[in-house]
Amino acid sequence: MSKLGLGTAQFGYKYGIANTSGKIKKFDAKNILLQAKKESIDLIDTAVSYGKSEKVIGDSGLKDFRIVSKLPTLPMNIKDIDKWLEQNVQRSLLNLNQASLYGLLVHRSKNLLGKNGKKLISSLENLKNSGLVEKIGVSIYDPSELNNVMKLTKIDIVQAPLNIVDRRFEISGWLSKLHEEKVEIHSRSVFLQGLLLLSQNKIPKKFGRWSNIFEKFFLYLKKNKVNALEACLSYPLSFSEIDKVIVGVDNINQLKKLIKISQNNLLKYDFSFMTSNDQMLINPFNWEKL
Repeated sequence: MSKLGLGTAQFGYKYGIANTSGKIKKFDAKNILLQAKKESIDLIDTAVSYGKSEKVIGDSGLKDFRIVSKLPTLPMNIKDIDKWLEQNVQRSLLNLNQASLYGLLVHRSKNLLGKNGKKLISSLENLKNSGLVEKIGVSIYDPSELNNVMKLTKIDIVQAPLNIVDRRFEISGWLSKLHEEKVEIHSRSVFLQGLLLLSQNKIPKKFGRWSNIFEKFFLYLKKNKVNALEACLSYPLSFSEIDKVIVGVDNINQLKKLIKISQNNLLKYDFSFMTSNDQMLINPFNWEKL
C-alpha cells in the first residue's frame, strides 16, 4: 500500500493558499478517488468541518478505502455527549455511505483537556467497543498538546503537522516516542497549505519578514536541480515512523505527480536552514493577522 493518504478538504471548500481553482467539482473528485484507488492509496482523511467533503466521498460510490474523519468542536454547554457523538458519527457514516469508520479523530485537543474531556473519552471508547469506529485519535497543532493528551487514554492515531519549515514533531521527540508506543502516525501540512509550492514571485508580500528563508530555499532548489514538490514530499516520507503522509490535491494531475515522486527512490535533502518556530509562519491560522 502507498504511504500517501488522500486529504479531502478541497472536496468541500476552497482550501490552501496556492489553490486557484476553488472547490473541486464532484466529477473531478471521483476521478481523483479512482486514481488514488488505482495507485493503492487506501486511506482517505476527511472531517465534518470540510463542507460537503464526506458527502462527495460517499456519493462517489467507491468502497474499500479506510476512512478517517474528524469530529466538530464539542459544544460548550453540551448536556449529553454520548448522544452528540453518536449523532455526529451516524451522520458521517450516512454521508460517507459507510458502515463504520477506520478512524475518528478529535479535531481540537482542547476538547479532550477541557471539563468534558473525560466524558468525551469515555464516549469515544464506547463507540470503539461498539464497532462503529476501529480507532480513535486526535489531530494536534502543536506537539506540546500531547504532553497531557497521552496521559488520558490509549490513543490509536495522532495526526500532526510536519514539513521542512515546521519540524516540531520531529525535534520534540514525539515522533519517535509515539512510534515506540505503537501509535499510528499521520503527518499533514506537508506543503504548509501550498505556501511552499508557490513560485518565488507568487509568495504574498505579507510573508516578507521570512524572505531570507525563502530566498535560501529557491537558491537550494536551483542549485540541486530539484522541484519544490519533490523536496517537500521527501521530508515526511523519509521517516519510517510515519504511517501515512496526508496530501491534498486540487486536481488529478497533482495527485499523479505526488504518486510518481513517492514511488521513486527519494533523495534526502538538507533543508535544516528552513526550520522555524515562528507561530506566525508555521500555523496558517495566524496568517490572517499578517
